[in-house]
Amino acid sequence: MIRSKSDRVFDAINVLVLGLFALITFFPIYYVFVVSFTEPTEFLTKSFIIFPEHWSLASYKYLLGTKSFIRSLGNSAFLATVGTALSLATTAALAYAISRKRLPGRKIFSIMILITILFSPGIIPNYLLVRNFHLINNVWSLILPALASGWNVILMRSFFDSIPAELEESASIDGCNDISTFFRIILPLSLPSLATFGLFYAVTYYNSYFTAMLYLNDAAKWPIQVLLQNMLLNAQSSDLAQDAFVAPPPAETLKMAAVVVATLPILCVYPFLQKHFAKGAMVGSVKG
Repeated sequence: MIRSKSDRVFDAINVLVLGLFALITFFPIYYVFVVSFTEPTEFLTKSFIIFPEHWSLASYKYLLGTKSFIRSLGNSAFLATVGTALSLATTAALAYAISRKRLPGRKIFSIMILITILFSPGIIPNYLLVRNFHLINNVWSLILPALASGWNVILMRSFFDSIPAELEESASIDGCNDISTFFRIILPLSLPSLATFGLFYAVTYYNSYFTAMLYLNDAAKWPIQVLLQNMLLNAQSSDLAQDAFVAPPPAETLKMAAVVVATLPILCVYPFLQKHFAKGAMVGSVKG
């Protein structure tokens, strides 16, 4: 195929513009990474660092030696693992139930779920709900009110609708009831969608910030995002300094190291789910 000069110019401009946007996007990430590994004395003597002359793990050693940071990481890990498992179980069970045409009141349940998508109660009703269930200052206040997303239920229902009904009929002939069919037939076929929604739920729980600020009064129960926000507002990172046994590194290097450590878990989880993500992202998009 012969390409004209205008086509080559257009391609060159596209590459240049996209490369520029990629550089603009990547540079803040690179700067955070570099500053977190910079020797504290070098950071104090330079106003801007592109590539440090001396690399150091001082900020990471300080962070990992503080109880509050490790405790916050543990809180976020609990939210991400337990919350994701419960949300997936609730979403899959509810979506499978309303996808079965023989379910009495199937349309009513679907309409009720759609209403939760279209109309949100707001902050105050949610807070009153959590308070009336005595969940204030309890980590379960970040899990139970957000146990299932109506949007995810609708999407997963569309996936279950695409599974041939003949599979269930064959399972019932072999003696499987609805529960056995769900666990032995439906869930193994739903790994792409489960991986996709599991990633969505895990990122949501791990990044819990606003609800944690509303419902958690005890700093010992804060997830990592709330602690990070507190560190970014307090230039001297006083919350960490209280339980550390050594002099803290510069506040900026400490903040950057905290951002890197807080980001790593999600970055490590994504590659394992990537092979399912492309399939799961198409859930409900094609109907045949």
